Amino acid sequence: MAQRSLASTILIKILLGSIAVMIAAFFLPGIQIDGWITGILLAAVLILINLTIKPLMIILTLPLTILTLGLFLLVINALMILLADEIIPGFEVDGFWWALIFAILTSIINSLFGNNLNSSRD
Repeated sequence: MAQRSLASTILIKILLGSIAVMIAAFFLPGIQIDGWITGILLAAVLILINLTIKPLMIILTLPLTILTLGLFLLVINALMILLADEIIPGFEVDGFWWALIFAILTSIINSLFGNNLNSSRD
């Protein structure tokens, strides 16, 4: 069995991630995504955020994460969604709680797809 190239793996993750965010946005009235192009851009930006900024945030908030038995990771995920909201035109989140619910729902959908947006390797 031939190994997929890194570029095709990343492209598959972005496409599955964009489907996941579009599904989640469909069910959540506090999330607005203008179209599929915005959904694809959102998935790509979330992958970049999860590879760069999120690990730093996890390290900086490790004591709080341990104290809350890992629940603070949900807050970090919501903050990453809010950061993407600031970066991407056409993607709007109506507040922290919608970002939190969106992060949870998107994670569940990605898990069902077998897609892990946190890394670029299989």
